[in-house]
Amino acid sequence: MDSALTTVGLPLALAIIMFGLGLDLTVGDFRRVARAPRAVTVALACQILLLPAICFGLVVLFDLPALLGIGMLLLAASPGGTTANLFSHLFRGDVALNITLTAINTVIAVVTLPLITGLAIAYYDRQDDVSMPLVEIVKVFALILLPVGIGMLVNRRSPGFARRMDKPVRIGSAVILAILVLGILLDQRENVGDYLADVGLIAALFCAISLVVGYYVPKAMGVTGPQAIASSMEVGVHNATLAIFVAVEVLDEVEISVPAAVYSLIMFLFAALWGMWVSRQVGAREEASVA
Repeated sequence: MDSALTTVGLPLALAIIMFGLGLDLTVGDFRRVARAPRAVTVALACQILLLPAICFGLVVLFDLPALLGIGMLLLAASPGGTTANLFSHLFRGDVALNITLTAINTVIAVVTLPLITGLAIAYYDRQDDVSMPLVEIVKVFALILLPVGIGMLVNRRSPGFARRMDKPVRIGSAVILAILVLGILLDQRENVGDYLADVGLIAALFCAISLVVGYYVPKAMGVTGPQAIASSMEVGVHNATLAIFVAVEVLDEVEISVPAAVYSLIMFLFAALWGMWVSRQVGAREEASVA
């Protein structure tokens, strides 16, 4: 898949999406950890520890081929994206918590993403033909963190402009992801049926489990309804563009990007249906408590 879509489109897409994240961020978002430590800690533990473990269990259970299994674990290691913030806003979640979680998890992913992906490669004993060179990893996270920093600077210097650009950038991010998914599916069109058969069910299960775990684990730990919704969206809605970029540009294997592409198709539907249901549950409880 050595085309303009990957050499120009993918880096540009990732930069736009991360710039959009930065437009939402301030330094105060990082300080919020001290004000809501339980919600942040539980959500991050779900995303960094529970999700990869659950994903690995599914990969082993379904006996996925090596490259698709690596792709699933790469997806599990990817942080939440700006789309999680949008879903949280639509379904009455704590968007400020989402922004904080996305920011912190993106920074943590500098370590956890190559670590988990490297372990997946080692599990399948594919070090000879699939590798993550350190210099490429550094380039990836420079491409992530630099646009975020620029977005934060724009937000600080011109908050009005940042607010005006927020919606167009979010819409653009969704359009870009759709184009990337379509490009991958077209590139792999001869194998799409087999790939869907191999990863369609596991991607759907992983998405559903992620959304449920992201809601009920924080709830069990005493996190409030809107914060639990925010956690659910953060844990269940991944930065698939990042996973696709790493698969295609760093690992140089389009097949590894297929789980992220399939997950993206499922993620929007599942997150919307789950969001509608869970927001009604939280709203009903709030009304009952007032009554």
